[in-house]
Amino acid sequence: MASIFKAYDIRGIYGETLNEDLAYKIGRAFVTFLGCKTVIVGRDMRPHSVPLFEALTRGLMEQGADVVDLGLVSTPMTYYANGTLGADASIMITASHNSAEWNGFKLCREKAIPISGATGIKDIEQLVLKNQFTAASQSGSLRKHEVVADYVARVREFEDIKRPLRVAIDYANGMGISEGEALRGLKNFEIDPLFDTLDGTFPNHEANPLHEETWTALRQKIQSGNYDIGLYFDGDADRIGFMDEKGNIVTSDMITALVAQVMLERQPNAAIFYDLRSSWAVKEVIEEHGGRPMMSRVGHAFIKQQMREADAVFAGELSGHYYFKDNFYTESAALAAIYVANMISHGDKTLSELIAPIHRYFASGEINSEVADVGRVLNRLRERYASQGRVLELDGLSVEFADWWFNVRASNTEPLIRLNLEAKAEDQMRAHRDEVLAVIRAK
Repeated sequence: MASIFKAYDIRGIYGETLNEDLAYKIGRAFVTFLGCKTVIVGRDMRPHSVPLFEALTRGLMEQGADVVDLGLVSTPMTYYANGTLGADASIMITASHNSAEWNGFKLCREKAIPISGATGIKDIEQLVLKNQFTAASQSGSLRKHEVVADYVARVREFEDIKRPLRVAIDYANGMGISEGEALRGLKNFEIDPLFDTLDGTFPNHEANPLHEETWTALRQKIQSGNYDIGLYFDGDADRIGFMDEKGNIVTSDMITALVAQVMLERQPNAAIFYDLRSSWAVKEVIEEHGGRPMMSRVGHAFIKQQMREADAVFAGELSGHYYFKDNFYTESAALAAIYVANMISHGDKTLSELIAPIHRYFASGEINSEVADVGRVLNRLRERYASQGRVLELDGLSVEFADWWFNVRASNTEPLIRLNLEAKAEDQMRAHRDEVLAVIRAK
């Protein structure tokens, strides 16, 4: 059975691979590993987040840590609380965009620094498996803390919406309802909501913007009315998707390029990260606006670390995560929405018109292939392409040519290889895509 202790978080199916006994042990192991005195804990709207919270916090307190209970909040709010309260650590109880039967824990040290598989999750797993904890001399306490109003006030400091915008938002019955408090009631920002009641059974659709079929309701709403923009939060609201006024999904690298322009107006010459699956256009736009483009590998733990090291102000990831120095180098979906709204409202161009000059190339999108031996596939690709282009091995294998590039990387959780490819012409993209896929899928 696959471990629930993953590369970026702890995640399993409630009642099968994750239960209260395990949550209690994780609480004890977390304190034992970190030696933390104060732990922020937030949770999402899944029905089983409540019993998991009770078991987890019992373990945390038995091991001597004081717990600060945020209640129902978005994941970005737990990061904000961690940083502003000067806590030793934080845990968000959520399975993010996964379907209703899943739940889990997102773990951070102080200053909202994430704990990944390589920096602690595997150590915590070993402590859980051993189940040999030394009892604390004194149990910790539990207190509640209201973070939503403070987070909303902080995000709204960046609002500068000049003209009225009409906005459709799909909350997907998730914690975007909490994150969206930063957007509700803003001047010049009229919201028409979809699925705006908390329901962890996801009765309308899965809260995953990466699955195109889950955009159907938002698209229908936008195409049936007169809207400037559509927004769509994932389950714990650390990701946000954007749709233009015509009902077209705007890819996250295009949004990264837009937000970068606004950030660089405020902070010239700043460092901005984009993940290596992003269009060439992102790097170009950052340079054109006086910024310092920096490429990151995929995964929030890596990006946040690279941002801190470079003192970057912003980063965007193709999966819909947007990271801000202003939120302790972590995600803020509401802040990404505000920056895009600011930009639309400062002129008379629609979102599709703002994006048009950045659509300079043709992308394949991410294509998965199931393979028996990831290493052998990467070696085949190296043999075929390494001598022809510029090779980068920041994350998997990237090869860049004069008029096209590709990146191939392994999934952290499945026997899959993921291909992203871009070219200057559409027919060229299709031809190279098929050619590289043939190499990947060769028996």
